[in-house]
Amino acid sequence: MTPVPRRPSPLGGARPTRADLARFATADPAPLDDVVPGGDARVRLLIVGINPGLWTAAVNAPFARPGNRFWPSLFRAGLTSREVDASRGLDDADAADLVARGIGITNLVGRATARADELTREELRAGARRLVERVAQMRPGLVAVAGITAFRAGFNRPKAVLGPQDPPDGWPDGVRLWVVPQPSGLNAHENVETLAAKWADAWHHA
Repeated sequence: MTPVPRRPSPLGGARPTRADLARFATADPAPLDDVVPGGDARVRLLIVGINPGLWTAAVNAPFARPGNRFWPSLFRAGLTSREVDASRGLDDADAADLVARGIGITNLVGRATARADELTREELRAGARRLVERVAQMRPGLVAVAGITAFRAGFNRPKAVLGPQDPPDGWPDGVRLWVVPQPSGLNAHENVETLAAKWADAWHHA
């Protein structure tokens, strides 16, 4: 599978400065390109981040901020062939490797913020509705939302726990819905090993 072309980092491979990060806090509401295959190709696992952080938006690469446990935990779980360093942008070769392995990455909300808890409930619910529509078109094997708090708000599931979820209205048959922990370093309940185990479990069920 060939990924949909993505824009290079707006910073040309440089690390973001504080001024860069501040600029992306008020930039285009959808500053991050998805990692998805082109044409009618399907993915086995569609990973859904909550929204881009400022660093992620600045370099146009998912989960790019140094210290985020996303890429190390995916590698530890065996989902990637090497530990990706997206801190200065996502290499075309890494994007191609992801979709070749059947993995796509998108976000629930496009607006970049310093923290996910800056999003409003209305933004999260609108993002959940868009995700249902997107999944009906893409029909991946499994959708994994990375963040239980945002999932509860967006899908109006206040008692949801990590792991498999009952599908919402409009969800296509045959597509599983899962929630994994937020991989940010701000989530003190998880580490690379525990995150890797949860990614491996989701991958097994995809």
